[in-house]
Amino acid sequence: MIADKPHKPHDPDIEGYDPSSSFLLDIAPLILTAIILMVQFFVFKDFTPHIPLACGILITGLFMKIRGRSWDGMEERFLKVVKIGLPAMIILMGVGMLIGAWIIAGTVPTILYYGFSVFSPSSFLVSVCLICAIISVATGTSWGTVGTVGLAMMGIGLGLGIPPSLTGGAIVSGAFFGDKMSPLSDTTNLTPAAAGVDLWDHIRGMLPTTVPAMVTALILYAWIGMSYGADNVDLTSIKEIQTSLAANYNLSIITLLPAVVVVIAAVMKMPAIPTVLSGVVVAGLVAFFMQGVGVHDIFNVLQNGFKSETGFAVVDQLLSKGGVMSMTWVVTLTIFALAFVGSIEHYGTLKAIMAKINNMVKSRFGLVITTYASTIGVGTLIGDVYTTLVLPGRLLKDKYKEMGYKRTTLTRSIEDTGTLLSPLIPWNMGGSFVAATLGIATLTYAPFAFACWLSPLFGLLWVVLNKFIPREKPTVIDNTSTLSTVENV
Repeated sequence: MIADKPHKPHDPDIEGYDPSSSFLLDIAPLILTAIILMVQFFVFKDFTPHIPLACGILITGLFMKIRGRSWDGMEERFLKVVKIGLPAMIILMGVGMLIGAWIIAGTVPTILYYGFSVFSPSSFLVSVCLICAIISVATGTSWGTVGTVGLAMMGIGLGLGIPPSLTGGAIVSGAFFGDKMSPLSDTTNLTPAAAGVDLWDHIRGMLPTTVPAMVTALILYAWIGMSYGADNVDLTSIKEIQTSLAANYNLSIITLLPAVVVVIAAVMKMPAIPTVLSGVVVAGLVAFFMQGVGVHDIFNVLQNGFKSETGFAVVDQLLSKGGVMSMTWVVTLTIFALAFVGSIEHYGTLKAIMAKINNMVKSRFGLVITTYASTIGVGTLIGDVYTTLVLPGRLLKDKYKEMGYKRTTLTRSIEDTGTLLSPLIPWNMGGSFVAATLGIATLTYAPFAFACWLSPLFGLLWVVLNKFIPREKPTVIDNTSTLSTVENV
């Protein structure tokens, strides 16, 4: 069997080659792949980057061959980089199961039913943002928050007469704020690890941009909410939704147990994967005993998602979600994206870019702008949030140290423009997930996701004012040295 005979690379240096004398040749695989991606996005109008990234891997392999190098070393390298994303991929599949399980257990329907009695139109947006932020911090997953509580809030907002774009923006602001600040979040752990920064130093370093952005967002939501009063409420529509939910689910405080278990597990600092899976197991038990769902049907929902057939269009649209298979698009994208990054890293593209950056970046502002540009560039071209967070950290961590700036500014800048902007890019993993889950176009809610795009703006403000940019003793870095290995990440 192949697994019993692990191959050994023929290349003398599986960690990557040094740049050649031609910068254009060094970055050619990246440029050609970006062109293919742009054709896919803007000519074919297809926002699925999987095949262009697969082409990019083959293109890089072809350039390896042209330069007299073998495929085996590159394959060894990109398999190591893919390994970085495996925990996140498992979490994503768990979130897919969690969404389906919370629906059949009645957790999401219960939140919907009683939410109509609690919220008022004027305070709704502020409440949604705060609730999503708290849940996301506690669970460590913005996607899980969007797919469960966020999904319920979309229905409540509809009944209260709040435009879906505003509700979506508030959900995204709160969910991704929580994801960014939660020590349980995969992105919050991955970003400092890639740059060699302590987790808690990283979280503290994000406070100067994240907190002002969130406070400003809440003020804006409160101001917007003032224009929505009792006249906006369609009581007939709300009553119909509640009647439909009550007729199809047994609603009680017990159906909220899966959500309580997940929050408690997070507070107890359980790892993300068992936290999510505990929510799935408890929801499955509640579905069996409270909703009368058979074991085989539960398994089918966890695999393929739930198809609501209440006969009420709004309810069916909200509750037809979830399942492992709903996450295959994102998981396969992660594999292709990380494999491509590993390929061009081995080829020498990243070292060539780093050499140029070393010659160009001379100031504090230039350093942070370079971080912003590289993170946004990867997030826009590649579309994979994990690649977006890892790549700039691996490229720039030595430059920050060389210029005497603590790398908490690096990791903060990466999260500001990576984690928070990912749900605002239609073809990014974050944007595609939110749009598919909430049923609204990315560019529709993006202007109202205030906390997401205000955070990087506050980051630029602090750079200009030279505030919250901690210094340390400069360290001379050998720019010809290789990038950190995956083991060190």
